[in-house]
Amino acid sequence: MGEIKVGTASWTDRTLLESGWYPASADTPEKRLGHYAEQFPLVEVDSTYYSPPAEQTAGLWAERTPPGFTFNIKAFSLLTGHPTKVSAIYKDLRPETDKKSVYPGDLDPAAYEQVWERFLAALQPLVDAGKLGALLFQFPPWFTIRRANKQYLLEVERRVRPLRAVYEFRHSSWFADGNRDETLEFLREHRLPYVCVDMPQGYKSSVPPLLVATADLSVVRFHGHSEKWTSKDIHEKFGYLYSEQELIEWAPKLKKLASESDQLHVLTNNCYRDYAQRNASQLIDLLS
Repeated sequence: MGEIKVGTASWTDRTLLESGWYPASADTPEKRLGHYAEQFPLVEVDSTYYSPPAEQTAGLWAERTPPGFTFNIKAFSLLTGHPTKVSAIYKDLRPETDKKSVYPGDLDPAAYEQVWERFLAALQPLVDAGKLGALLFQFPPWFTIRRANKQYLLEVERRVRPLRAVYEFRHSSWFADGNRDETLEFLREHRLPYVCVDMPQGYKSSVPPLLVATADLSVVRFHGHSEKWTSKDIHEKFGYLYSEQELIEWAPKLKKLASESDQLHVLTNNCYRDYAQRNASQLIDLLS
């Protein structure tokens, strides 16, 4: 069986800090990260989706965690085709526009290349410390199955190499109408790690909870089953606490996936109060 690492998709969420999960003594960012790293071997950094990280920040993450700790980094929104606030882009690369948000095509090509270069360069301290796991590329709901988008998956792999990109889809077309085999065959052929998800079903953004290994690294993200999945309030969207029975049913499926991979990353993304931390701890117990 491959190595299994379990963690959460945040350690700084406001509602988590308010929940009492951290002891009173963990009253600084350094102490909170240290406490988190005592409980879990893995964390996903979601803040990098909203704004690219500074190299100094990545260096602090590396310094404040023990050997063997792993950071998965969520790709900056501009690199996955999401609308991106102009204010989040490096100041000297911002396009001259009255728009509040822009897309990759709104940037000068040279500026877009610089965004890629700087985003990856900022992660070097984690690379040097052996603490960078995977780069999560979560694509928008309009990123459908078509040739150009498949080619972009390959482009991402080339751009980040030798780092590892993992791919999460948010459009049902990748697995609907007989496309499942085509999608999985493409990912396996090019050794692109697929991000398996558990999420609400019945939406255009829904993909099935399909646990398959398409490369030596597998990733599973638990988004919960909130009835308010379409809410713009992120805490309503992800505010779902998995029951113990639900996780018991997941455990053998995760072990099977681990047996097909060299490494499995399991991340709870139901980030409201301490829901993600509680469920991740339960999964560690069930998988140990």
